[in-house]
Amino acid sequence: MSMKKAAATPTQGGPPAQRQESAVLDTAHTGDIQGALGTIRVEDTAARTQLSAKLLTLLAIVGPGLIVMVGDNDAGAFATYTQAGQNYGTHLLWTLLLLVPVLYVNQEMVLRLGAVTGVGHARLILERFGKFWGAFSVIDLFLLNALTLITEFIGISLGLSYLGLPKIPGVFVAALVVVAASSTGSFRTFERACLVLVAGSLVIIRRWDMSRTTSSFPGSRPGPICPP
Repeated sequence: MSMKKAAATPTQGGPPAQRQESAVLDTAHTGDIQGALGTIRVEDTAARTQLSAKLLTLLAIVGPGLIVMVGDNDAGAFATYTQAGQNYGTHLLWTLLLLVPVLYVNQEMVLRLGAVTGVGHARLILERFGKFWGAFSVIDLFLLNALTLITEFIGISLGLSYLGLPKIPGVFVAALVVVAASSTGSFRTFERACLVLVAGSLVIIRRWDMSRTTSSFPGSRPGPICPP
């Protein structure tokens, strides 16, 4: 007898054993996929054969991936990058070759888990391990995000100081932008606001200290470049 048939067989005259599934799609995760850069209709199941159709589909779903990817490049990360570059230069770049396959496997596993179940990480933990570990994971994530936000605003104040802008008003404006983007109740609006910040992260500002540069005579070395 197969496992499927055995699960449906009554036990000792009682009702058939039934599996309760609470980790199912809710109304917020059904219907059209409305990304910041496009929409995929729920009835649009045709294969994408043309390159333009593939690119439009990619634009509709790529937003969360870009936000997560750039989100790791925060103030604390840049401080770590700068310190590592100052101490070791490019001698540790080879470690990225070891990290890439590990990160790829983990991200791919999480992607498959979400695609198959259709629900988030917290709900899966609650369903599989119970209320204690579900609450523990959510509270732990909340505290970690709170501490991360502190470092983000420290980075904002340092950036404003570098640009010669007032720090306290700038921090308040940044906080209002974050609150306004997350209080709209629309993930699409929030995603678009985040993608604007993602585009802004591509801007690299370099300041050349002309007072320390040297001439290009043979044997001379260029002066240092002040960090951004």
